[in-house]
Amino acid sequence: MGNYRSTFKISIMTPESLLYQNEVESAFFVGDKGEYELLPYHYPVLGILDEGNIILNWQEAVPIKFGVVKFFANDCIVLVEEIERMRPHQKKKEDDIFTESDDEVHHH
Repeated sequence: MGNYRSTFKISIMTPESLLYQNEVESAFFVGDKGEYELLPYHYPVLGILDEGNIILNWQEAVPIKFGVVKFFANDCIVLVEEIERMRPHQKKKEDDIFTESDDEVHHH
C-alpha cells in the first residue's frame, strides 16, 4: 500500500477535443440511473450520463448533454457531447450575414 494515491486520473473528451485531464480527488456524475460520486480506487464502473454537470473536486463543473463514463484501475475516461455555447464571434458573423442581405434588399 506504499503506492496509495488519494487521487485518480480523469480524462473528459468529445470526439473533437480533450476538455479536461488531471488528477482529481472526486468526480460527481448525473447518470441514467441516478447521481453518484467516484473516489480513488472505486469499484469498476461503466455508465451512461444524462445532461447535467460533471463536478470535479466539488469545485469545477463541466456541463454536458450526455456521455459515457468508464472507471477502471484508478483511471476514469469520460466521452461526452458538450453543451453548445454561443460564441460572440459566431453571433457576429450571423448578424453580418443578415446585414448584407438587408443591404442587398434595400439597394434593389
